Amino acid sequence: MAPGPMLDVHPPAGPPNGEPSTGQQKSQKAMTKAERRELQERQRAAKAAKAAANGAPGKPSGKPKDQAAPQSGAAKQKPSRASDAQARPAAPVATRAADKAKAGQASVAADTTAKGSQARGLLIFSHFGLPKPVSAAKGDIHPAIARLALQFSTFKITGANARCIATLTAFKTVIQDYVTPPNHTLSRHLMTYLSPQISHLVAARPMSVTMGNAIRQLKLDISGTDFDLPEQDAKDALCRKIDTYIRERIIIADQVIQETASNKIKDGDVILTYARSSVVEKVLLEAHAFGRNFSVIVVDSRPMLEGKRLVAVLSEAGIQCTYLLLPALGAVMSEVSTVFVGAHSIHTNGAVYSRAGTALVAMMAKRYSVPVVVCCETYKFSESIQLDSFTKNELAPLGDLFSSFPNTKPRESLTLENKPNLEILNPLYDLTPPSCITAVVTEVGVIPPNSISSIPVALGRLL
Repeated sequence: MAPGPMLDVHPPAGPPNGEPSTGQQKSQKAMTKAERRELQERQRAAKAAKAAANGAPGKPSGKPKDQAAPQSGAAKQKPSRASDAQARPAAPVATRAADKAKAGQASVAADTTAKGSQARGLLIFSHFGLPKPVSAAKGDIHPAIARLALQFSTFKITGANARCIATLTAFKTVIQDYVTPPNHTLSRHLMTYLSPQISHLVAARPMSVTMGNAIRQLKLDISGTDFDLPEQDAKDALCRKIDTYIRERIIIADQVIQETASNKIKDGDVILTYARSSVVEKVLLEAHAFGRNFSVIVVDSRPMLEGKRLVAVLSEAGIQCTYLLLPALGAVMSEVSTVFVGAHSIHTNGAVYSRAGTALVAMMAKRYSVPVVVCCETYKFSESIQLDSFTKNELAPLGDLFSSFPNTKPRESLTLENKPNLEILNPLYDLTPPSCITAVVTEVGVIPPNSISSIPVALGRLL
């Protein structure tokens, strides 16, 4: 007998779309959900290709329903799916895919337009640290830290020294209220407990260099705590080290800087300063206390207007003061003897990171050959090198006023805030290049800007 009839027992050839026979040997129940979905997608793609080959190229949607049904039945090998395929609309899958693609593009364009309207331009400054309200605390946040974060976010506490002292004082309260859990040591678990406290402060406002150096020293002191020391004694020892850091690195350092910098002021000098630096304020008061007769020009700028407070303090002490805004700087620079400014941080390359506008004052002083003296404690030293104020910066709070005089309108109507067609940009800091700085007065002496990297060596240890 011829062997031909035995061929009937073999499975039929694959479907028109070229599916492998292994995919048909499985029953639908034996397939996973992903395999069934893949099979359906292959069948739809084959159906769309056949419809495009048989019909007019630009009008695949014109096929009548009775023609689409047999094609669907031929493409579908499973009888349970044949009735579903016949009940579907006659529009081919290619048309539906094109419609979905167009709809997706339209939605993307709409989203882009919406985002563009919300951004209101100046997207290159979107990485600046924005002042933002403090969100709900994540983890076990001490009340002292929560209160301090709120003061940071609303700029109730400003200035590098004030923020560092407030942070260390809050950590003293946290350490005193801390209780070591059973089967843990204070030196290890306290570090874990302080991490969410620090993160909460950073969420309120980016960490300053002074805070970073102080926290790094605090962690070093915690890690060096004696294991055999009783818990309360260990906490008291840490609090004493915090007090020592504040006294030596900030308070005594400021006193040394006052004495050194005040000797640079002579009778008849005209001193110019920008914004308000707590160290420069102490230097000027110290020179006045020594009986030197000089006058001060305070240059200020919006939106912080910190110079107003400095003028109030100096004039109350009996120092002759002149107050003006930054655009009028060129009109008085020819009369200035010395420029004294403070610093938020000072970097290895000698650049000074300070309140926005300091670089303009220093550059104008250099143009008029006026010496620029920076008063800065060594704990503000950063081992990083910063070349501009664009890579890292903050934005000052909104709420500037259009006009203060005459105050005939309500304060709310004068407030300048973001609007649909108005974007307010107030960078908080700028970078003064070392070429515009004459000298940096620290507690270890007067250092030229090109020798700032020697500060750790002068201190006898790394910061």
